[in-house]
Amino acid sequence: MMLAFELDRSQTAPIYRQLYQRFRESIADGRLRPGDRVPAVRALAAELNLARGTVEAAYQLLMGEGYLTARGAAGTIVTPQLAPVAAPMPRTPVAATAYQATHAGTPPLALQMGLPALDAFPRKLWTRLAGRQLRQAGTEGFVYPDSRGYAPLRAAIASYLGISRGISCQPEQIFVCAGYRACLDLISHTLMHKGATCWLEEPGYFMARSALLAAGAQLVPVPVDDQGLDVAQGIARAPEADFAVVTPTHQSPLGVSLSLPRRLALLDWANRQGSWIIEDDYDSEYRYQGKPLPALKSLDQQGRVLYTGTFSKVLFPGLRLAYLVVPAEQAQAFARQADRLHNHCPQLLQATVAAFLNEGHFARHLKKMRGLYARRRQWLVEALHQQLAGRLQIDPQAGGMHVVAGLAEGDDVQIAQRAWAQGIAVEPLSQWYLGEGVRQGLVMGFTNVGSAEQAVGVARRLAQVIS
Repeated sequence: MMLAFELDRSQTAPIYRQLYQRFRESIADGRLRPGDRVPAVRALAAELNLARGTVEAAYQLLMGEGYLTARGAAGTIVTPQLAPVAAPMPRTPVAATAYQATHAGTPPLALQMGLPALDAFPRKLWTRLAGRQLRQAGTEGFVYPDSRGYAPLRAAIASYLGISRGISCQPEQIFVCAGYRACLDLISHTLMHKGATCWLEEPGYFMARSALLAAGAQLVPVPVDDQGLDVAQGIARAPEADFAVVTPTHQSPLGVSLSLPRRLALLDWANRQGSWIIEDDYDSEYRYQGKPLPALKSLDQQGRVLYTGTFSKVLFPGLRLAYLVVPAEQAQAFARQADRLHNHCPQLLQATVAAFLNEGHFARHLKKMRGLYARRRQWLVEALHQQLAGRLQIDPQAGGMHVVAGLAEGDDVQIAQRAWAQGIAVEPLSQWYLGEGVRQGLVMGFTNVGSAEQAVGVARRLAQVIS
């Protein structure tokens, strides 16, 4: 039985797939019935002017799915036991809706926050270190990795934290995770029960908010003033809370530092209640007035602080590499969960970061970035004052990688949407609030402002958007 097939060589689908689909359609609409013999490979190839291999590929696919049965010298037939195949119903085209991802892998936009100065990263040095790790890697690089993280990197982090952040810890207390969100996931799986009550700074980091909500936590917004988290307000609102998530060095997003009396009060509350403090120390290395403040974890005498840090802000976010320091008494419990979650950063990247730390490149890079960021922040602040005087109120804090500007008038969400449409990635401050008392403002990164002229140009474009 010969069938007339029309094949379109202009289609992106391969010819053998088209031939396969035509046979399926013929079986579905009854032109080919169970038991019917189909053309021999050689005959069909000659009729359609195709290579025998193309026809054979289609036949093999049809036989593999049970549509055809080979019977040796008797030829190939439609499978006799084949149940009637319903023709596919025509599908109504549905308009595609694009999901707005938090991170889409696109190049950074003007004033985009959360990014280090990508133009100043020592790429040649990094490539050389990574290449050396590849050349020197033995079989340990091919086995399943340690779920806690690459041991030399954990040792390097422990040494770095002891010197720069005043944290005394052992490598066994450190867990390398694929980003800050992964640190929160590990904490929630190890210590958090569904419905756990958690203090969250108001305003506070929206990524932490979404992660905690996904874990089933009940969030209690606690206001932030010029001394950081108002611990007394937290105790008044939820005295028996299970967790408190804080950014003590540079509050996210306002940039204020948690004062020493507040730090001591927070630790005292956690010790009395047996609660946990999650310290997010995301950009503590960048302080432009005086030395970096010690970590809250450095004051923790009873093991109530879970300390998180990240290399995304000091190296580059493509690493997806953060770390969590847990009390020694909890290390085994966290190790069990880490082994279950398999939350790994590639070992090559971990080994490269370890070399970057151990050989002194990290300290030199931080020193260079502090000076660079101080200049770039000044360029942006001066340009905003020049172009938007009276419409924005800017109060640069002592450190951090972004500035917050209060709006004199206007809706910050609408302004941010218009700015993004013009390639300016400002964030609306109101979106960082969970409860009432929302402030209108814009959060702007300055790390990738390459020159004073560029800062003026961006500020001028932002002024047009706000107008």
